[in-house]
Amino acid sequence: MLWPHFLAPSRKATRACSALPLCLAHNSHDAAPLCRTLKERFPQLTIVWGGYFPTQHYAACLRAAYVDYVVRGHGEQAFLQLLDCLRDGGDPLAVAGVVGKASLAAPSDPLALSERFVASMPAIPHPDQMPDFPYQRLPMERYLRRTFLGSRTLPHHSSYGCPFFCNFCAVVNMVNGRWLAQSSERTAAIARHLVEAYGANAIEFYDNNFFVHEARTRDFAERIRDLNINWWGEARIDTLLKYPDTSWQTMRASGLKMIFLGAESGSDETLQRMNKGGTASVEKTLALAEKMRGYGIVPEMSFVLGNPPDPEADVDSTLRFIRTLKRVNPATEIILYLYTPVPLAGELFEQAQAEGFRFPETIEGWLSPDWQEFSQRRSATMPWLHDPLRRRIRNFERVLNAYYPTTTDMRLRGPRRVLLRGLAAWRYQLGFYDFPIELRALQRLFAYQRPETAGF
Repeated sequence: MLWPHFLAPSRKATRACSALPLCLAHNSHDAAPLCRTLKERFPQLTIVWGGYFPTQHYAACLRAAYVDYVVRGHGEQAFLQLLDCLRDGGDPLAVAGVVGKASLAAPSDPLALSERFVASMPAIPHPDQMPDFPYQRLPMERYLRRTFLGSRTLPHHSSYGCPFFCNFCAVVNMVNGRWLAQSSERTAAIARHLVEAYGANAIEFYDNNFFVHEARTRDFAERIRDLNINWWGEARIDTLLKYPDTSWQTMRASGLKMIFLGAESGSDETLQRMNKGGTASVEKTLALAEKMRGYGIVPEMSFVLGNPPDPEADVDSTLRFIRTLKRVNPATEIILYLYTPVPLAGELFEQAQAEGFRFPETIEGWLSPDWQEFSQRRSATMPWLHDPLRRRIRNFERVLNAYYPTTTDMRLRGPRRVLLRGLAAWRYQLGFYDFPIELRALQRLFAYQRPETAGF
């Protein structure tokens, strides 16, 4: 998932924007056609892109005639400094994190910046030093959603980054192992405001890793126990296994309903290649699933399939492991992704390049259907991942999702769930996944929603 890291403009930024022709964008699929049209109509307009995709693929962005600058990394402060430079006639490229067309060292190299800009990343502001989001400026009723968490669900982002260096993760290049969080007191106060001011009864925490600090998590949970809400967040398996039972009891009492966890693989060898910190293992994944079953908190576990150098063995071990995981805790939600390389991210990226993998060098290349699937980690363009292996993954996923329908699809109620599970039972029990035509038809009829593509 790609989230912008630009907060609502401060008064300083608002004043600067009023004097400048400028457009800020972060989603290339939506922004590219809009920015292209704006640039054609208003050639003097200055267009700035920022967020995860521009940070990773700044050269492709800058090759577009309609993108003038890219803010790499966190832009809360760098963007304001860029506005000041544009208004006052300063050098925008002197601002840490800001790159422009003159920054490219070699136009033919999609990863190249001149030496001047290699280490030019802005400082990450501490969330406790940033102002609260100005919810009062938004029609908040439009953002309240019905999800499996609650009938009036709102999001919050309480921390920046993650302290780990998993080499398939785009967060690493954004924060380089830093994790900065709002205090538990402030996070709880914001949750209370969302409940009291807007009637929220559930909160999704979009943090890359909400549960890094056990004392913060426990104190937050204590502070919101009286709100009677449900909530969701992301965590590391090895981190949560260190939490004492008292913290688990407090989190459950506070309404924690589900935790998203990167299980990633059914192979310890693959976990090591992923640089999961040296503490990840399949045994720990099973241990946490069993522990969460005891507390009635649902594990939502994602797996990355088809990792080089041996994608067949990787897939085999992980599919077997998922079946074991489901025996330990049948409530475990399973999310399957295909391995998609992250620029300059260590051994896996080097192996991908050795297999012939290359990123598109233009925005138009990224907007093609194949690379749109890549952005959802469902891509079939990986040179080392061929049929019939891709079909096997898809067929397994279809049988698994029928036998264990997701709890996050609110439209999938009693009779439909029973019918799906009944039709899939013989396939799952026998491990026969080929040609699940009947399940495909039924899932299409029910408009089955996979959480990895549809959310809650």
